[in-house]
Formats: sequence, C-alpha cells, structure tokens
Amino acid sequence: MMQKITILGATGSIGQSTLSVIEQNSERYSVFALTANKSVKLLSEQCRQFKPKYAVVGSELLASDLRELLSLYDCSTEVLFGRQALCDVAGHSDVDTVMAAIVGAAGLLPTLSGVEAGKRILLANKEALVMGGRLFMDKVAEHGALLLPIDSEHNAIFQCLPSSCANLNESGVSKILLTGSGGPFRTRDVDTFDLVTPDEACAHPNWSMGRKISVDSATMMNKGLEFIEACWLFDAKCEDIEVVVHPQSVVHSMVQYRDGSVLAQMGNPDMRTPIAHCLAFPERINSGVKSLDFSSLSELSFESPDFERFPCLSLAMEASTMGEDFPIVLNAVNEIAVDLFIHKQLKFTQIAAVIGSVMESWDSSEPESIAAVIDADHRARIKANEAVKSIQS
Repeated sequence: MMQKITILGATGSIGQSTLSVIEQNSERYSVFALTANKSVKLLSEQCRQFKPKYAVVGSELLASDLRELLSLYDCSTEVLFGRQALCDVAGHSDVDTVMAAIVGAAGLLPTLSGVEAGKRILLANKEALVMGGRLFMDKVAEHGALLLPIDSEHNAIFQCLPSSCANLNESGVSKILLTGSGGPFRTRDVDTFDLVTPDEACAHPNWSMGRKISVDSATMMNKGLEFIEACWLFDAKCEDIEVVVHPQSVVHSMVQYRDGSVLAQMGNPDMRTPIAHCLAFPERINSGVKSLDFSSLSELSFESPDFERFPCLSLAMEASTMGEDFPIVLNAVNEIAVDLFIHKQLKFTQIAAVIGSVMESWDSSEPESIAAVIDADHRARIKANEAVKSIQS
C-alpha cells in the first residue's frame, strides 16, 4: 500500500534527503504534509513537485507569502501555520509515517503528536528524546508507535542489534560503540579556538548539514546529545556506551558482544541510507547512495575522544549520568549559546562555558510531565541568557 508521509522540517538537510528517497520510490510513498519554519521559497518548490495536501510554516505572514507563491504554480496545497498545525499534520488520521526532522526543542511537541497517534516515527530530532527521556519512551509504548532512529549512528546500532533485542545484557551485548568524526577541529591547535568563526565551524569534513547541527558537531555536543539519545533508544546505561572518534565516517557505529564479536554498519556518509532503511523497514529499498568501494578506502582509523578539546561532549555525558532534568538544561542552554555564536555574539570556546555555568548552578528535579519538561526548558533558556551576560561582562 502507498504510505502517506508527513515531513516535519522538509527544507532542512534531512527533509530534502527524505524527499530524494521518496522521489526514487514514488510507487511506494506519497507526501501528505510538508513543514518549514521560514524557508518559504524552497517549501513552495517542494509543494509544486510533491503536491502535499498540507504545508505548514511558522507564522501567519509566512503563510500568506507561501499562498502567494503557490498560486503562481496553480498548486492546491492548503497552507497552515503555527505549532498546533505542526501537531495536527503529524497526528492526522490519514498519515502513516512521520519524519521528525525539526531541529531543536521545537520538534518535541509535533513529534509527540505523531507518537500519540500511533504513527511510524522516523526520529531525526534527537532533542525530543534528550528532553523527553522516559516520558517520551513511555508514550511510544502506550500508544503503540513504531520508533525508528534516523541519525546514522543510532540507525547503525539498530541494524547491528538482534531484531528481538529487548535487553542488552540478555542479548549478549557488552558495549555499544558510538562513533563520531571529531568534526572540523579534531587536530586544530586548541589555542586558536577563540578565533574560530561560524563559517569554519560549519565546514564539516564529511557531512552536509544545517548550521546549528554543524556547530554541534564542531564542539562534539552533537555526539553528546546522541549519547543521551542512545541511552533511551536502546535502554542502555551510560557505562554501556563508549564514544569512539572515527574521522572517515565510514563505520557509522558498532555493537560489541561478550563473545568478542563486533558488528559494524558501514556505508558512505549520506543520510539517504538510514532514511531509506527506516522508510521501508523491515524491507530494503534503493536510497540513491553508491555502495562503498573498498578498494578505494585507504584507511579506517579510530581513537578516543579528547575531552579537554571537546568539553561539550564531557558536559553532555555528565548530564546523562546525573539524569533528572539536566539533559533538558544542557540542550536548552546549548541552543541559546550556539545561536549566539552563529550570529557572532559569543566565542566558540564560550559555548561550553555558558553550558557549564548554568549546569553548575541548576537546582535539578525529575520532570513528571511534558509540561514540566517545557517549563524546565524555558527556565534554562532564561538562565542561559543571564550566564551569557555574566561571561561577556
């Protein structure tokens, strides 16, 4: 049967890659809704090509602009706006699959709407799990949603675990090896980190991503958030997961078993591979990605992360260990600090300083509801702006 798909964050790199896979498999998938925050022109072009029933943008003004553009194409897509509209198209009764690719905390509630409607959720928005944690996973179980990981690392782990793995220890797993490239500053002189520019931080050596996630990769906060996400996805303890730096981004992650075996998932660094895997799961479809040419691989190297070079990774692992609402705080403060860095209002090295300052003074508690999660996120952002002012002065 034709699967109907809502793509939350259609104009981002994951959204565009998803549409590329859908285009190559148009006999299997149709687009029900596309959403974007501000990228109206690109969204209008996507609507013209894929003809979704709905398109959602961030504001009424942007909705007006989109309607005007679509009228030029004689496109019948209905335009909606705002957070509730995002939730509506994620949970709509006609939708089979939701690609959750909105960046940051903004993706939490729309993703949850899809979960509560029992959809197949392709999770690219790691912040939903970093923030929601056990509350999010409990809702997945309660509503019978199918949660499939899109991040290349988590998708690799998913593929390397036994298909019926309900418990890592009972499945013979001794360790999850979470790989990361180390980003653009793996070998750069640490003494020059104060001089790092946003453009330098966004120049990832292997992956093409948006600016926020590119900066997170440069600080290795992205790996830290993935560490927290992996704990929830695979019901793992912090000590069950080891971060391994792998500069070539060919081995996307590994699972080590107690008998000495290590299973690795490999492939070219292209997000269409995990997207295609999750779209068709448990089947396999064409992703448009070339297979690895092993004769051309000159080296596959691995090393331990340098926590002094990447303090954000250390802070994220610390937040995961401390639990309660520390991961919410970590994510919220990081979003504020990264945005200020991108707009040249904060130094690269000050990102970790702001996060550490807020975490150190935070009065933690265990969130008992999604409303409490959102409240902690809001309070942490206020604390982040206060910490920025203190550091800048």
